[in-house]
Amino acid sequence: MDYIELTLSLNNSRGFENDIVSATLAEIGFESFVYTNDGLKAYCAASLFDEKELNNWKVSLPCNIDVEYNFELIRDKNWNEEWEKHYFSPIIIGNECVIHSSFHTNVPKARYDILIDPKMSFGTGHHETTSLIIGELIKMNVAGKSLLDMGCGTGVLAILADMKGAKPITAIDIDEWAYKNTVENIRLNSCPDIKTLKGGAELLDGQKFDIILANINRNILLSDMKQYAACLSTGGLLLMSGFYKTDMPAIESEANENGLTFVKFEEKNNWVTTVYEKR
Repeated sequence: MDYIELTLSLNNSRGFENDIVSATLAEIGFESFVYTNDGLKAYCAASLFDEKELNNWKVSLPCNIDVEYNFELIRDKNWNEEWEKHYFSPIIIGNECVIHSSFHTNVPKARYDILIDPKMSFGTGHHETTSLIIGELIKMNVAGKSLLDMGCGTGVLAILADMKGAKPITAIDIDEWAYKNTVENIRLNSCPDIKTLKGGAELLDGQKFDIILANINRNILLSDMKQYAACLSTGGLLLMSGFYKTDMPAIESEANENGLTFVKFEEKNNWVTTVYEKR
């Protein structure tokens, strides 16, 4: 698959403003982000790229940041090699889970060892939203519980849930690249029982889950929460991430509207993971 590589210089910006830039880019199709010494690189499937939409994005940024950017077409390449050269390094979360790729050596030991070859999919554990949900999963008893990983990215959350004994597990992503990457990573981690589907919330009709993980973005969560609540078992938990602490009132309002009760939230660098229960 060909990609657009967007290179941004974020002049005089603070950390949380950088996060707003990446979050709003995600809303117009950019799916992978890498922070550099000079700013940020963002990647979007070439077939989804719209230069006019990008120009409109800059004008409508909800923060006072001086953003300069350029972009280029990146032809299909060995993305594992690119990650090895530039980006992905092993990460330990909660002192119990290590996430690394097949090209890494001298990997630290941990109770849960997850092998991820990320290619262009979101979800290596480095982003706050992924690490927050992983932290919650590590603490939860999921053994024998049905679980949905919605917007699965690399499949890392579904894989960890499988290692902790959740079953059955379904992983869904609307992006073809993420779907294929999840299938590959499931194979790498010998988790053949994870069911992987390509699509969106329309696939949830008639399904029931004890636990739903949805690490996507604010707008999709607000749009699809009704479907999540409908397929959540009584007493089931919905973990959502991919948004900022300032978005919590909107998330809370939609959750209440759909019969979900707030349990807790965790915050990291202004990103939030919330937990709701269906009672």
